[in-house]
Amino acid sequence: MWPFNRKGPSGFSSSSTAEDVTQGVDGTGLTAIVTGASSGIGTETTRVLALRGVHVIMGVRNMVAGKDAKEAIVKEIPTAKVDAMELDLSSMASVKKFASDFNSSGLPLNILVNNAGVMATPFMLSKDNIELQFATNHLGHFLLTNLLLENMKKTSRKSRKEGRIVNVSSEAHRFSYREGIRFDKLNDKSGYSSFAAYGQSKLSNVLHANELARTIKQDDGVEITANSLHPGAIATNLFRQSNIMNGIVNTLGRFVLKNVQQGAATTCYVALHPQVKGVSGEYFSDSNLSKASAQGRDSELAKKLWDFSMNLIN
Repeated sequence: MWPFNRKGPSGFSSSSTAEDVTQGVDGTGLTAIVTGASSGIGTETTRVLALRGVHVIMGVRNMVAGKDAKEAIVKEIPTAKVDAMELDLSSMASVKKFASDFNSSGLPLNILVNNAGVMATPFMLSKDNIELQFATNHLGHFLLTNLLLENMKKTSRKSRKEGRIVNVSSEAHRFSYREGIRFDKLNDKSGYSSFAAYGQSKLSNVLHANELARTIKQDDGVEITANSLHPGAIATNLFRQSNIMNGIVNTLGRFVLKNVQQGAATTCYVALHPQVKGVSGEYFSDSNLSKASAQGRDSELAKKLWDFSMNLIN
């Protein structure tokens, strides 16, 4: 049994599952995109949103795995509306193609779950020559959100329903490089730390959501929120890069880590629950409001990252 299950103000705790936190919530008529949906909490997020009536488009790098995940969901929930589209967040060309294909499909977009990620990889550059964890975890999602935002605004105005952008970050955002974001040394191999670089990418997820919330608030009459969250320490294949971590996860995981059903809970809560209506620029953990690090709440750093990211995608 998960030991730390004291309920927070929301009525949920770290042991609550994605089904628990969406019980009784009707998502019929809503459309969502979930990135990294072919495994782990991405698949469970997709399954539970579909269970609640949401039409989910899975953004997946591996279409075979995506098709398998989709078939498993539809087999369990025959009424589920789920589609898979190819999306490699580490490639700007792939992100642009995905967004273009989605936008020209005529589908509305109510919910965007930026979930895909890689963790603690050895030093590598993306196809666009950007450090891989920053490129995949932050920049790909920054570009994707940018390209889908008009669709979300249009959907929100037309449906008169609040749009929600959900960035899946991590408590690892507290363990970035000392300066937070290494703007001048992003691709510096000599000073590279795989875990600090992961922390940097997760700090970027928090800062991105905060600055997005701020800019959207200035856009009159647009009802779209942007929040970030910590899903919990979960035994998923994010640990695939590290043999040591794999060993620790397999040994201790049963006692200290969340299962996938619990791991997807906060994402589903922030994406769908009525309690979160109107809440924007916040950080959640265990399906409750939480508080990001001082760097995560630094509005100047958020603005600097926004401008830096804009330059990279242009």
